[in-house]
Amino acid sequence: MIETWRWFGPDDPVSLQKARQAGATGIVTALHHMNQGQVWPVDEIEKRKAEVEAAGLTWSVVESIGVGEEIKTRTGTYREKIDNYKQSIRNVARSGIKTICYNFMVITDWSRTNLMFKLPNGGFALRYDKVDFAAYDLFVLKRRGAETSYSAAEVAAAKARLGARSPDELAELERNLIDWLPARDFAYTRDSFRDMLELYSEIGTENLRANLIEFLREITPVAEEEGARLCIHADDPSFPIFGLPRVMSTADDVRAMFKAVPQEACGLTLCTGSFGSNLGNDLVAMAREFAPRIHFVHLRNVTHEPDGSFYEADHLGGDTDLIAVAAAILSEEERRRSSGRADMEIPFRPDHGHLMGDDIGQKSNPGYSFVGRLKGLAELRGVLKTIEAFRAGRVS
Repeated sequence: MIETWRWFGPDDPVSLQKARQAGATGIVTALHHMNQGQVWPVDEIEKRKAEVEAAGLTWSVVESIGVGEEIKTRTGTYREKIDNYKQSIRNVARSGIKTICYNFMVITDWSRTNLMFKLPNGGFALRYDKVDFAAYDLFVLKRRGAETSYSAAEVAAAKARLGARSPDELAELERNLIDWLPARDFAYTRDSFRDMLELYSEIGTENLRANLIEFLREITPVAEEEGARLCIHADDPSFPIFGLPRVMSTADDVRAMFKAVPQEACGLTLCTGSFGSNLGNDLVAMAREFAPRIHFVHLRNVTHEPDGSFYEADHLGGDTDLIAVAAAILSEEERRRSSGRADMEIPFRPDHGHLMGDDIGQKSNPGYSFVGRLKGLAELRGVLKTIEAFRAGRVS
């Protein structure tokens, strides 16, 4: 597997030099200043590629060419945006970057209620607190129809939690949920967020799935022509929030996509943390079933709590058996090698590390500090080396 590292460009507090010191050989990045649906020009792609290569690294994965809301809703200038997307695929592929990760989450990207959840060891993790989320959804955002998303007990718990939160705490909760993401250059207000929710209330899950499939039927042939691999990322969390439709949350969602778009170029980013947020997903089984169409892997872990909350655990902790997942991916690599596939090596990255050590108190993107991901990558590297040694008969 190819060890990669997410880098948010020249403004990322974690430098390319640190990524190289961590042992990564590949970089996962994007033109984050060009995420409004325009074509990515070749000169901008080559400029970013040169920055990466000057640090002794390779731009291995594009994450992401953003899929705008007009494409997801098939409204407005979506036709132009799809044509732009096709040209961006051509441009990055012709610059040698053949793996393209994207997502089809509507309005939000990954969503957490707490970006600084303190762990027993003094470090900090990202957390999704179901009660805090309900309190915001029901009583701060006051989403139309929100009460139908929760049981009477959940509404009561949310109301009690609201009374225990200060105005400053509620403001921070709102910022975490609708006003911040490291790779987005705009923020929603409460009113603009409500307006977007109303737009999607008329679409629903099956219409959104149909829109995804139509989008993929247009862009997948372009990727095939260019020798590129598209790999969709899971919803995060992989269950409905804000009453929004979700179309990449379960194994059945993946199967529906692959049945509708059977080309190998239409693939999956197996994000063990995002899919793992849904207790109904068996990540080891998914890794084995979808292996031929997995083109990129995000390895991280979550620990669930009885009420549906979860927090991001150590990479080898939590509720997903990452060792078994890694073994399944290595088996797929061996299968590809024996069949002569050009994409025999699958890139992976350690995802969402804890904030810890000297990084505490320093500027960083939540989930993307240096030391926590360094620790995760080192642990995962050890797992991979051990599996390889065992299969080679060097250990028993």
